[in-house]
Formats: sequence, structure tokens, C-alpha cells
Amino acid sequence: MAAGLYIHVPFCLKKCHYCDFISYPYREKEAGIYLNAVIKEMELVSASLSPDAKEVETIYLGGGTPTCLPAPALAAILKNCRRYFFVSPGAEITVEANPGTVDGPKLTALREAGVNRLSLGVQAAQDRLLKVLGRAHTFAQAKDAVRLAREAGFTNLNADLIFGLPGQTPADWADSLQKILDLRPQHISAYGLQLEADTPLGRAVQAGEARLPGEDTELVMFEQAIEILTAAGFVHYEISNFALPGAQCRHNLRYWRNLPYLGLGPAAHSFDGSSRTSNETSLAKYAARVEAGELPVAGREKLTRQTLIAETVFLGLRLREGLDLKAFAGRFGQPVEAVFPAEIKRLLQLNLLEIENNFLRLTPKGLPVANQAFASFV
Repeated sequence: MAAGLYIHVPFCLKKCHYCDFISYPYREKEAGIYLNAVIKEMELVSASLSPDAKEVETIYLGGGTPTCLPAPALAAILKNCRRYFFVSPGAEITVEANPGTVDGPKLTALREAGVNRLSLGVQAAQDRLLKVLGRAHTFAQAKDAVRLAREAGFTNLNADLIFGLPGQTPADWADSLQKILDLRPQHISAYGLQLEADTPLGRAVQAGEARLPGEDTELVMFEQAIEILTAAGFVHYEISNFALPGAQCRHNLRYWRNLPYLGLGPAAHSFDGSSRTSNETSLAKYAARVEAGELPVAGREKLTRQTLIAETVFLGLRLREGLDLKAFAGRFGQPVEAVFPAEIKRLLQLNLLEIENNFLRLTPKGLPVANQAFASFV
């Protein structure tokens, strides 16, 4: 079965105030070490796989900010993907980018290297909110990035947005949604802010220096996203994701369907269908192990059957189509109702779940409390 290939690029121009991902300030020396190591990791991983396990149908360069790297470095990564793996014809190849880290020549070089999907971290249309987040761009730069991407030949663009920000109102959020729609992307990700305590913004909230909107206001914003984006022709295909018909993110669909994926780079994770591994988070340790000819795996977990079942259920329920009951029964040899009879019965009675056309899915009532529904299966 073909896999998805995720490559973590652990560099940023600066750390955003809400971010707790593994990333480092961009420096040319460290970037060179990373590039050599990730290509060497490709060689090592490829050598460890059987021929039929080397086929990949999606490639996703995430971070960090992949476009911190020079265009030749990004092109070298993709060239070596094709050298060490069998990249399917028509593969979806995504690169995450922040406005302010791209220009016309870099975007043109990415298209020439085979990138066919660009994901822009816009986050908000109001510069004051971008400052709250610690973003290194303005909304004017985001608009310029979209224009340059179109001129470079990109026809599949995603824009990331965040709601539930300190100082953000429903009017701000509606304005952000409309201004993004005016840029005519094919895909919009609208995430609620997940604030970690050990971040600058998390500490500011704890100290009372910043105040989050209440849960009721966040619910209003979530409902605004659904109403405004679906009215504009977008399909609400996952809790936080909207796409024009046919523009759903194929790579992320693999995660939600609990299908295998390979992860390369510091802190990247892989899943082979039964086990999960995680790479060294330290760039130095990662590079040293790869240079020594070792796979840089720092953690390995063999998943139990019950864990695989539970994860397949709650990941599938993130999709608006829901969990494919026929596929579940074929994969695990029994219907999901036989595994979680009481839980499913209770959630159906509460009108948080429904079954339609052989799919188990969240109802509109269940969407805002999805995490509570998911907890029933853990």
C-alpha cells in the first residue's frame, strides 16, 4: 500500500508566541547539517523498506517553516525523495510557507521542483492580531504571497486561519474569513487556538496580560466558519478543514483514515499500520545518528489492537463523512458496534452521533463537543 511521506523542516525565522513545535532559528550552518542528514535518512529508510513499501502518493514538507530554506535546498529534498522512493504519478506535493519567506523566484523554483500545493500560514487578516501571535508578517504580505504563488503557477492553495485569539471578536473572525475568500484559495484550514502553558502567549494568559474569548464566543466563531465558508461553496470535510470540491488535502486524509505514513527529519513520526516511531528531536543528535548510519529513531510503540481500533474510530469521526463502517469491519474483522456497543448507543441517543449510508459520523450537535465524543472511545 502506498504511504504518505512527511518531512519535518525544523527552522523558523522566529518562534511564534503560541508555538510549541520543535523548531530552531534558521542559520545557514545548521540548515546545511539538516539537509545532508535528511537526505542520508532517506537513504537509510529506503534501504530498510521492501520495494512495495517505498511507494508514496503524497509528500508534505512541514515545520517549522520549510520556506526558510533556500529554493535549491528544497528542490534537493524533493529530488532525493524521487531517488529513494517511488513517487506515484500525480502525487500531491505540499510545502508549508509563511508570508514573508517566499518571493517570485522561490515560488517558481518550487513549482519547477514539482510542488503542486502550497499551504500558507496566514492566521489572521488583522495586523494587531498577527502581532499578538508573534507572526513575522503582515496581512499585506500574505496577499502578496498569494499573488506571487498564482503568478508562479500554483493552482492549489491552502490558507491557515486561527480563531479564539486574545482580543479577537466574532466581527474580526468574519472579516478574516471574508478577506481570505477574496484571495480565492482552494482550501481553508480554520483552527481553534490550542494554547500550551509553556509558550509566551500561554504565560501571558496565565499572568492576566492577555485574555482569551470565552467558550461561547469560540463556539460562535466555529459556527461562523461553517456558515460563511460553506455558503461560499466550500465543503466542510473535516472538523477544521474546508475545501472546494476535489481540493481536499490528500496527505492529511491519510492521517484521519489512520493509514501508514513515513516521517523524516528531527521529531518526525512514522506509522506503519501497527507501530509508531518518533525521531530524535535534537538536530545534533538526529544528524549524528544518521551520519553514523543509524536510523534516528528515539521512540517506538507497538500499538495494541484496541488502541488501533480506538484511534481509527476517533480519527475517522473527525471527517464530516464519518467513519466508513464497511472499511472498519473489513480491517478489524468485526463491526464497530460490536466493539463499542454501549458507547455508540449512548452517543446516538444523545444525538451526538448518527449513522447514514454506512458511515458513523458526528451530528451538527456533536461537532462543537467532538472531543467529548472522542473520549468515549479512548
